[in-house]
Amino acid sequence: MATPSPHVPLRISLSSARGASTASRSAAFCPSRLDSSRFRCSAGQTGFFTRLGRLIKEKAKSDVEKIFSGFTKTRDNLAVVDELLLYWNLAETDRVLDELEEVLLVADFGPKITFRIVDKLREDILSGKLKSGAEIKEALKSIVLEFLMKKGNKTELQLGFRKPAVIMIVGVNGGGKTTSLGKLAYRLKSEGAKVLMAAGDTFRAAASDQLEIWAERTGCDIVVGEGEKPKASSVLSRAVKRGKEQGYDIVMCDTSGRLHTNYSLMEELIACKKAVAKVVSGAPNEILLVLDGTTGLNMLPQAREFNDVVGISGLILTKLDGSARGGCVVSVVDELGIPVKFVGVGEGVEDLQPFDAEAFVNAIFS
Repeated sequence: MATPSPHVPLRISLSSARGASTASRSAAFCPSRLDSSRFRCSAGQTGFFTRLGRLIKEKAKSDVEKIFSGFTKTRDNLAVVDELLLYWNLAETDRVLDELEEVLLVADFGPKITFRIVDKLREDILSGKLKSGAEIKEALKSIVLEFLMKKGNKTELQLGFRKPAVIMIVGVNGGGKTTSLGKLAYRLKSEGAKVLMAAGDTFRAAASDQLEIWAERTGCDIVVGEGEKPKASSVLSRAVKRGKEQGYDIVMCDTSGRLHTNYSLMEELIACKKAVAKVVSGAPNEILLVLDGTTGLNMLPQAREFNDVVGISGLILTKLDGSARGGCVVSVVDELGIPVKFVGVGEGVEDLQPFDAEAFVNAIFS
């Protein structure tokens, strides 16, 4: 597990940052929501967060709608819950709960979570606490929300107070790692941060080119490897040094995609982490693991291994818009005790959404 930073962290609540004012439009990309004041990783810069909070309140609705539309397939899969409970009566309790159990399993809530949910509902029904289908539905939502909040409530980015804050992105091949980094950089840049990208994926030939495209699209600077076979740790170290010397707020470090069973490549992540920490004490502030939501519960072994090797501080679940398996979010949080910080709910640059447990539960059970 990662050693917690000795510094008291400043919480940059992107789970609350549901939009910022649309101020300009990039000719090559999407609307940019630039704030007039530069973001600073400093506890003293309260004005930025006051303005951000105001924008959150004004623009929250549009982001919530994206969450709802992003989880359409999971919601459709769980729509049968309403049918089961529509004409519910006490005599049908066992049959209804058996069918509800099956529905939750199909949505990839996982056996452990599903059985606990159903057992709790049965207990409350038989004790007389739940007396209607509507009450059972609300109890179901409350139980799922409790699972998410109990172990995964720290969904905001922990960026500390020392510039530059460092975010490392890790994950297996094909999970959407570099794309997620680009989308997260876009969101941070749009909120006023000065962002530097580091092309630490030195294993895949086209990785640097892909990240350079994202740097151009988002208006971020980038550090790439030098020479024929640059070391990932060297690239990240150089990027963080530049970030420190040139006043960048955030350095976002890409890393090579690797199977969780490839121990030599996993060891490389340890070297990357150490290299960054030598430049900025306490860095990286965040190590975010990107997981492909379409793999459902198969993502759990990956997450366990990455967490054991480098200590994961948060999860990014991608491709959930193309899957009816959104229940895996609950199982991942419960199993690992690691918060989901972002979810991918579409292909657009703004469709990497800060995770909000209540919005998620409302989206899948609406």
